[in-house]
Amino acid sequence: MSDIIHLLPDAVANQIAAGEVVQRPASAVKELLENSIDSGASFIQLIIKDAGRTSIQIIDNGCGMSVTDARMSFERHATSKIQEATDLFSIHTLGFRGEALASIASVAQVEMKTRRLEDELGTLILIEGALFKSQEPCASETGTSITVKNLFFNIPARRNFLKSNTIEFSKILDEFNRVALIYPDIAFSLFNNGKPVFQLPKSSFKQRIVNIFGSIYNERLLPVEQETGLVSINGFIVKPEYSRKTKGEQYLFVNKRFIKHAYFNHAIEDAFHELMPDGTYPGYFLNFNVDPANIDVNIHPTKTEVNFLDSKYIYSILKSTVRQCIGKFTLSPTLDFDNEAPFDIPYFPKDKPVVSPSITLKPDYNPFNPPARSSSESPDNRLQGRLPYSFVTELNDEQTIKLEIPEQQQRIEIESDNESTQLDVNNIFQLHYRYIVTPVKSGLMIIDQQLAHERILFERLMDTIENHRGASQQLLFPTPVDFLASDAELVRELKPELHLLGFDLKEDGINRFEIVGIPAQMPNEDPARLIEGILESYKSNMLDYRIDRRSGLIRAMARNLAIRSGKKLQTEEMQVLIDELFACSLPDKSPAGRSTLSIITIDELSKQFK
Repeated sequence: MSDIIHLLPDAVANQIAAGEVVQRPASAVKELLENSIDSGASFIQLIIKDAGRTSIQIIDNGCGMSVTDARMSFERHATSKIQEATDLFSIHTLGFRGEALASIASVAQVEMKTRRLEDELGTLILIEGALFKSQEPCASETGTSITVKNLFFNIPARRNFLKSNTIEFSKILDEFNRVALIYPDIAFSLFNNGKPVFQLPKSSFKQRIVNIFGSIYNERLLPVEQETGLVSINGFIVKPEYSRKTKGEQYLFVNKRFIKHAYFNHAIEDAFHELMPDGTYPGYFLNFNVDPANIDVNIHPTKTEVNFLDSKYIYSILKSTVRQCIGKFTLSPTLDFDNEAPFDIPYFPKDKPVVSPSITLKPDYNPFNPPARSSSESPDNRLQGRLPYSFVTELNDEQTIKLEIPEQQQRIEIESDNESTQLDVNNIFQLHYRYIVTPVKSGLMIIDQQLAHERILFERLMDTIENHRGASQQLLFPTPVDFLASDAELVRELKPELHLLGFDLKEDGINRFEIVGIPAQMPNEDPARLIEGILESYKSNMLDYRIDRRSGLIRAMARNLAIRSGKKLQTEEMQVLIDELFACSLPDKSPAGRSTLSIITIDELSKQFK
C-alpha cells in the first residue's frame, strides 16, 4: 500500500489559514488596519466598495517597506515582530502572527504600493489567489496602499455565505470603530461607495467617542481612572439612564487591543446592577494597561480573546472602580442653577418663641364614607370620544375620557379553553399600574396592558403598511438627529417602510437626518428618541427572531409606542383597550409570542383557600 500522507501545496495551506483569519470582508479590514497602525502611520484612509465584495483599499502614511520586505510580507509566518518564542509574552504591537497578508492574498486579488521615506521609487506588487503576478518599481507616496479586490473570487462557496451588503458593511464599521476608538492620536477616514462616512481628526479619547457615536455622548460619558500595581484602567462609562436594549457600545481594550471578555463584561454589568431597567445593557469604553507578560493574546487567530494571569483580582478592581465612578458622578447631590426661584429656606428670628406642634382632630371623619364628587368630576362634564391611536398622551388629573358604549357591547364574548366566557367591561380595575383585572364567568381574567397594546398596535400598523394608508403630519420645525454610522445605514435600508408608516426623513450630512414628518396619530413625544428606540428594538428583534424586515420594524414600532407598565389608566381607557384587544385576529398573544392575558379559574382560586 502506498503512502497517503503528503504536504499540502502552499496555495491550499494559505486558503485553509484564510478560513481562520479572513472570515468576511470585515476580517480583512481589521488585519490591514492593524498593519497600518504598526507602521507608525498618523493618517489612515479606508475605502470600501460594495461592502468589501468588490474592493477594500487602505492607504496610510506609515514607514513603508523596502523592495525585499514588500515581497516577504506575503509569505506565510513572515513577521518583523517575533524573533523567538519568548517574544510572544512581550508583545506591544497588533499584528505579529505573519498570516494576515498571506491569507488575504490567497483568496483575493491584491495590489500593494509601498515606499519608504528614504527611497526615490516605491514598489508595486500584484498577487492573485496566492499566485505572484508581478513586482516592479513605481511612483508612490510615502507609506503603503493595499487594495483587496474580489474577495473570495476563487472560493465561490465562501462568497455565497456572505450576508447582505448592509450586514457586511455594519461588520466593517464595527472593526473600524474598534481600531479608531482607541487610537485617537491617529486621523482616520472612511468612505463607502464614494460617500464619506467618517472623517476623524486627531483628538482626545472622549472627543473620538463623540465624533464616532454622535454629539449626544458628550453629556452621557463618565470618566474612569484607576491606577494599581496590577492594572491601570482608564476610559469612560455611559450613565445608567442611557443604557440600551442591545450590547452596542461595549468596548474593552487591553494595551490598546480590542478584546472580548465575558468575565469582565459581567463585572461591569454587576456594578450597574439595580441602576438600569431589566433587559438593558450598559455602555463603556475602557482600556486596561497590563504588563504583556501577564496576558496571552495568542490563543485565537483573530487575537480578540485574551487570557489574564490575574483575572480574579482585575475583576474585583474593575467592579469597584465602575461602582465608585457611578456613585461619584451620578448619585451625588446637584444644584439646578437654571431654576430662577429662590431656595425655600425658612427664616426664624432669634427672639421668636418656639411653639410646640399641635394636632387637629376631626371627630366626625369616617374613612368608610367616600368623599363627595365635585361637579367638575361628574360624568356629564367629561370629554367624549374614542381614545386616539396609542393612548400614550398624558391626561391631567382633572381630565378623563368618557366612552359611550352601547349596552349590547358592554359584554364581550371571548374564547378560552374552548369555553365561551362573558366579560363584563363595566367591572374592571388596574393592578399595580400594570395589569387590568376583571371577573369573567369562569373566574378572573388578568390582562398585561403593555403586551395587549403591543398586539393592538402591531395589527393596526401591519394593516397600515400593507394598504399604504400611513398618513404623515409635517413638523413645523424639523428635528435633527445624529445616528451611529451603522444605524444610519439601517435607516437608509428601512426608509421605504418608515415612509409607509408615516415617517418623513431627509439626509442632512454624514450620518445625520432630519425628521420632517411623523405619523399623524403618533403620541406627543420626542421624535428623535422614538426613532432611536425603534431602531434599538428592531436590531434586537432581528437578533432574537427569524423574521422578515417588515415584521421586525412593525414589532419595534409597536413596542415603542405601546403604553408602559407603570402608567395609570382610567376606567374608560381600560374599556377601550379590552374592546380593541378582542377585535384583533390573535388577541391572546403579543407580537413576540408572549401571552397577553391569563384566566384564573374558580377552581384554582378555591384551591388557594384549602
